[in-house]
This record gives sequence, structure tokens and C-alpha cells, in this order.
Amino acid sequence: MNEDPLPKYRFLVTLDPGDAYLPSAQALLLPLVASGAFQEVTGLGAQLEVTAHPEGGRNDSVHQLPVRHTWNRITLKRGVVRDPGLWSWYRAGLADSLGARRDGAVIVLRPDGMPGAAWAFHGGLAAKWTGPDLHAEQNAIAVESLEIAHEGLTRVAHDTAADFPPRPDRGR
Repeated sequence: MNEDPLPKYRFLVTLDPGDAYLPSAQALLLPLVASGAFQEVTGLGAQLEVTAHPEGGRNDSVHQLPVRHTWNRITLKRGVVRDPGLWSWYRAGLADSLGARRDGAVIVLRPDGMPGAAWAFHGGLAAKWTGPDLHAEQNAIAVESLEIAHEGLTRVAHDTAADFPPRPDRGR
């Protein structure tokens, strides 16, 4: 079944990874409980570091061996708001980085408002906060950003999202 691409301007970010697995009736309530209305989310990706290893006597190719896997930082950008929730998470990490780890999800919505695709991140730390650039001569929206360093992403398929239970808490 081929579906049209999802509109990339309709998404939610939540600090509860179980939200990515909600059944249809409950998923409609996600906009009411999401952690923020963000203008932009970037960094949903990863890289596998590979090293070339030539084998003696084999001149037609070089072995490519995996070394380590790294995850991109997820960057959230939004207009400045008065709700201190994400700022409090960042501040908690300054004092106790192990206790400040949070799991969460980025959820892309279909045109009908239901989750169409989701990525759950695990062991996230609010690693960098950037305040807005302020220019008195420009008529622009003040935007702050938050970078989340994390230990992994899980892709949640939209057609099976309701079939999986939420990821168990890892004691954080």
C-alpha cells in the first residue's frame, strides 16, 4: 500500500516515549499533553563509523569494518514561551546529569491528526540550550533551541504503532 508523504509541518514532541505507541482514540489527545509546540526538529539520524581494512593479496576491494555507531543530537527550535518545563530539564542536568535522563518521542501527524510516524529516543539529556538572538531593528520571532543528546532512536511504524506496548522504564 503506497501512501502519500506525510506533511512535515505537523509534528509533536513529548517526553514520554509511550506516546508514540498510543491507540487511535488516545492519540487524538496528544496535542493537549505534548511537551512543546516546536517550529523545527532536526537531527533524527545516526552514523556508523567504518574503517577500511585492506587484505594482503586481495587487490580488487577493501574490507569495510564497522567500528562504532553514533546518534545525532536532536535539536528542537521554537518560539520563546513562558512554560519553564524544558528549561527546568536542562537545569536539572547541570546538577545531576544521570538523574536528568529522559525518554521521549517525536511524532509526525497524518492529515487526520493521527500519528503517521514516530521516533522514540532513549536516555536523552538536555545537552545544550541556546537563547534567542535579539535584534531591535528586525521584525523576527525570538527563537530558542534545545539539543538533546541521547542513547538511541527507535522507529515506530505508523501502521503498527497501536500493536506494541510502551517501552519499559529503564529505571531513570
